[in-house]
Amino acid sequence: MLKTLRSFPATFYVANTMEIFERMAWYGFYALASLYITGSREDGCLGFSDEDRGFITGVIPFILYLLPVVTGALADKFGYKRTFFLAYAILTPSYFLLGQVTSFWLFFLVFLSVAVGAALFKPVVTGTIARVTTSETKAMGFGIFYMIVNVGGFLGPLVATVVRGWGWRYIFVASACWIGLNFIPLLLFYRDPKPATEAPKTSETFGGRMWRVWRDMTQVLGNTRFFLFVAVLLVALMLAGGGRIPWSWFFVFLGAWVVLNVVLDLVLGGYSSRAPVPAGEIEAFWTPMRLGDWRFGLYLLIVAGFWTEFNQMFLTMPLFIRDYVDTVVIQDGVRWFFGVIPGVGSSLVDFWNWALRYITEDGEIKPENLINLDALCIVFFQVAITALFAKWKPFRTIIIGTLLTGASMILGIFSDSDVMASAGWICVASIATFAVGEMMASPKSQEYVARIAPPGKEAMYMGYYFVSVALGNLFGGLLSGQAYGAFANPDTGNGHPEHMWMIFAGIAAGTAIVLALFDRFLRSKDATDAEAGASA
Repeated sequence: MLKTLRSFPATFYVANTMEIFERMAWYGFYALASLYITGSREDGCLGFSDEDRGFITGVIPFILYLLPVVTGALADKFGYKRTFFLAYAILTPSYFLLGQVTSFWLFFLVFLSVAVGAALFKPVVTGTIARVTTSETKAMGFGIFYMIVNVGGFLGPLVATVVRGWGWRYIFVASACWIGLNFIPLLLFYRDPKPATEAPKTSETFGGRMWRVWRDMTQVLGNTRFFLFVAVLLVALMLAGGGRIPWSWFFVFLGAWVVLNVVLDLVLGGYSSRAPVPAGEIEAFWTPMRLGDWRFGLYLLIVAGFWTEFNQMFLTMPLFIRDYVDTVVIQDGVRWFFGVIPGVGSSLVDFWNWALRYITEDGEIKPENLINLDALCIVFFQVAITALFAKWKPFRTIIIGTLLTGASMILGIFSDSDVMASAGWICVASIATFAVGEMMASPKSQEYVARIAPPGKEAMYMGYYFVSVALGNLFGGLLSGQAYGAFANPDTGNGHPEHMWMIFAGIAAGTAIVLALFDRFLRSKDATDAEAGASA
């Protein structure tokens, strides 16, 4: 292992260092986003509704995870170092301004600029790791990188919880500072890594490169008509989920849009006996809708269910902890545990009492510190979990991991202090259970895509995997806003958060069932052979 670590070039460690600071900036804000967006203006927050929060936290990350398909091509054209610089030049002022604006649309637009900067960063940092590792060191390299992501994800909220004691806007100042620090390693130590195989030089323009990206996307996911059909539905869903139009209007439009497109396709020639599109071409707009690799597209849609439920830990759980969980029992329990440790008990108790000054507010542990247990668990246990389930078939691991995250949502029902006196510790158990499910399902879902990708299209398929993450962010954000507002918000809901947790658990269970059916009946022979190889 030490030999492998020494084999990585300096650029590998520079990229990981920048990843820590970027994740500290993102999670330092994002772990508290729900609290900040819905908190009262008297406390320095925005005072938006749950529906507004759902719209913002659904739409912006959705865009963020779609843009790397384009920004990756931009990085290939202009170089990694220049793209890093552009990302930081956008992110640094954007994070600062995010804490200065208070109107809905200004906040939305500034947050959108954060998404653009993050979308420039993401493909370049992972591209760096891919380029500076070999076939022998790639698994270790990405394992370290995944751990580093969660180091930043843990430290960011930890610092943010301290500075928000000075005022909410200092959170955004801190995020801007973390990004600003990245200019130092970038300008002094980062070197553009060369790809393992030099691509043949061409006279292709940037516009030509973007056209090729679009052409490849239509080959994998579907033709132009299909993209238009889905895009219009997603826009309508965003408007309804954000409270911009009534849900009754959305369902009427949904039916009309589906019927219109089916009739139009029948007029244009129907769905039968259509030859595949020749490689390198794009079907004209007036041709009937067509899926590309429909099995892959269906897999992405199913896995979006996992990411929908996944996002509730970061979008919904902080609000639930703030409104329903009594954390005093956790404080007393940790104090008792430290006190009975021989020799150092009194010192640990003193340390805990000192720490409580920073991680509590009004006598309660701040929500962002509790959900931060998820990142802490991943930092310490991801390698062990990966080794434990290394020989399991990907689908079995994904399904069980998804069910575990659903079980964590069931535990959320009993985390309500009005239901059980020990609710605080059940909330801790819920977060820990979620972390185990995440460690099982998330890496394996990506591994499966890497295994089924056609030869020569591995990178393309891995890039499109994040479509499922984007959809999960969109659905998860909108659902969080609607569900919390309807069932859990003490002011506008009906005071029954258990109904909300049952919905989230049902999504996890439904996703696991559909994954099992897909695994049993719909996977192609090539995918089955690939998964068999994973367990060999």
